[in-house]
Amino acid sequence: MVTVVFTCTLSLLLIQVQGNTCSGDSKCDDIVTMPLLDGLKATLKADLDVSNMNDHLKTYIASEIKKGFENAMNDVMKQIVTKGIEEINATITAAIQESLAGNGVTYIRWGRKGCPAGADIIYTGQVGGNAHSNKGGGVNYLCLPNDPENGQHQSYSNDQVYGGEYELGSASKPSGWSESMQNKEVPCAVCYKQRRSAVLIIPGRKTCYKGWNSEYHGYLMSDHYTHNKKDYVCLDINAEPLDNNNENENGALFYPVRTKCGSLRCPPYTNEADVLCVVCTK
Repeated sequence: MVTVVFTCTLSLLLIQVQGNTCSGDSKCDDIVTMPLLDGLKATLKADLDVSNMNDHLKTYIASEIKKGFENAMNDVMKQIVTKGIEEINATITAAIQESLAGNGVTYIRWGRKGCPAGADIIYTGQVGGNAHSNKGGGVNYLCLPNDPENGQHQSYSNDQVYGGEYELGSASKPSGWSESMQNKEVPCAVCYKQRRSAVLIIPGRKTCYKGWNSEYHGYLMSDHYTHNKKDYVCLDINAEPLDNNNENENGALFYPVRTKCGSLRCPPYTNEADVLCVVCTK
């Protein structure tokens, strides 16, 4: 309903346009009075029926509120989920680290008195093993501690634990090494690396594969092929002598080993070359 009223100084003219009027003292909630023209001592007013407009406006406002609420809730849920995932990951990581804190691996560092950075030393010692000339008995090298708890003296003959010596003369030393360690005894250290679950000695390489951590690298060594068999060990690239004694006392000997092509495929290997090695943990 629209009512248009013109007010002049001489007369009053009332024009009704479409719909019912709003008479008396009753109030019309859906009627809005708006001044349309004011000038020349005349006033033009219109009473607009906005009931339909109100319905559309309410629907629009409700829709916008719903959208805003949904967007806000989506943001809140994303934050909750993200924070929850971060907290779960942090909890799992902390639990794994706590679990690994009490775990670790051990390895022997041949040719050195100490352990690499990041590893704990369990003990330092001297390399021992069966004499190179013995035909029977043990074949592995031993890392004998420097503070042994000795057994009783015995009269039977079965000597198998001798000191280990470097055999690094001019004809057998690895390329670039000095002959100064010839006939000197070999030290060793037993190392413990925390938060590791596996140790791997890789012959033929000086670097570890992806995902593994290098503890140290060096040369693959064993006894001479004309002697009785010994294990292969990875002797540290920066090997040192046990002390200044360099008497040729033999015992368990350390010779660098080299490759021999034939059944060993060359390439990828090279004939009669030093064999590198690396000790890796994970």
